[in-house]
Formats: sequence, structure tokens, C-alpha cells
Amino acid sequence: MTAAMPAEVTDAPRARPELRRSNIAQTWAMSKRSVLALWRQPALVVPSLIFPLFFAALGTASFSKATSIPGFPEVDSYLDFALAGAVIQGILFGSTVGATALATDIENGFFDRLLSSPSTRSGIIVGRMAGGMAYGFFQTVFFIVVLLPFGLSIKGGVPGIVTMAIGGTILALAVGALMSAMAIRTGSSEAVQGAFPLLFIALFFSSAFFPRETMSGIYAQLADINPISYLVEGFRALTIEGFSAWAVFRSVVIPSILAVLAVTLALRTLQRRLGAR
Repeated sequence: MTAAMPAEVTDAPRARPELRRSNIAQTWAMSKRSVLALWRQPALVVPSLIFPLFFAALGTASFSKATSIPGFPEVDSYLDFALAGAVIQGILFGSTVGATALATDIENGFFDRLLSSPSTRSGIIVGRMAGGMAYGFFQTVFFIVVLLPFGLSIKGGVPGIVTMAIGGTILALAVGALMSAMAIRTGSSEAVQGAFPLLFIALFFSSAFFPRETMSGIYAQLADINPISYLVEGFRALTIEGFSAWAVFRSVVIPSILAVLAVTLALRTLQRRLGAR
């Protein structure tokens, strides 16, 4: 008996690193599955690439003279102003894809099989979010690369582009986690897809398409309390003003706070679902 005790004591610390490595490997495997699912189903993601570009092109053609309105920020063209709105719009729309896939996994029973297996519970959620984060990064870079030949100029330079890519990735995590919480709570892909119009409304009641300085009435009040306005304005500052600490704060720190809250909500929703089993 006494000879066995030291073996148990020495084996326990050795098991913990092995468990951590196993959890990381499982999370990585599920993350790859999420990313590959987006790659193999382009019909799910192409709209979130095309429509923001369409709105940016339409806005540039229709509102090119709006840049002379009093209160409108100094920009070389409306396209510079529209980039931030296009990026945020694409990420908001694209981030629902992963949550819809998670809800589909719940509907067809694959989610329950994962829960019954010896896999990390948090890794199931993080793996799904990883796909959305990778897509959010790709969207940000994609919009910038596509619009550069059409006269887009970014005053923040390479640091500004890198900051926007980081901010876009974190924002995709925040939105994906929020929608994943809904997917876990309802277990319905229709419910997740039904929330899409709410994101669309929230986007339009922000400063994504016009600066708050030119708004008035209830529209201005809603834009002032809408967190999307501050995200858009952070990206926009990097585009039309230059690289600054305040722009980085709005582009990275604000979505990071939202991401922490949303991921916490998603994990707690998963815990409640497990507790109800």
C-alpha cells in the first residue's frame, strides 16, 4: 500500500499536461472541421462577401457628393468612408453561418454524440467559433484588397490594416459566440437564421453608412447608444484619419470586451444545457 502511493502522486501531475494536450488537439480538430465546412460550402459565405461590396459600390455612386455636407468627415472619397461599414456588415452577416451550422449539429444529433464522447466541452464551442474567426479575418483582408484598385486609401497604412484584421477577427468571435448561445439555447437553425434581420436593423441604426454628426432625432439617439457605431468609427478612423491609440481602442478593445461577454454567455448556456440533460 505504501509503495503504491508515490506512484499515484507522481502520475497525477503527469496526467494533467496530457489532458491539456488532448483538449488542445480536440479543439484544433474541431476548428479545422469548422474552417473546412466554410470552404466546402461557398454558397453559405459568398453572400456575405458580395452584398457588402454591392452596398459599398452603390453608396459610393449615390452619395459621392454627400462628403461636402457640413459635419461630414474629411475624406478623399466616399469609398474611404464606406470601407468600415462594408467590413462590419460582412462580419455581422458571415458570423451567423457557424452558429447555424452548430444548430444543425444539434438538430441532427451530432452535437449529442460529441457530448457523449470523452471530448472537451468548451472545445466544441471554441471549434465552431474558430471557423467564424478565420472567416472574419479573411473578410476584412478581402474587402480591402478588392477595393484598393478602385481608389481606396487607408491613412493608417499597414499598421491600420493589421489592426482592422485583428479587430475583424475578434468581432467575428463576439458575434459568433452570441449566435452560438442562441443556437445552444434553441437548438434550431431556423431560430438562428431568424435573428439575422435583427443584425441588419442594428447595422442600419448605426453610423455605418453616414456619420453621427449629420444625424438628428431618434435616428441619432439610436446611433449614439448602438455599439456597432463605435466599432465602425474605430475602423473608419484607421482608414480616413490614421493610426492612433483611440482608433485601436475602438477597433480592438471594444470588440474584445464584447467577445468576452459573448463567449461567457455561450459557455454558460452550454452548461445549462448539460445540466438539463
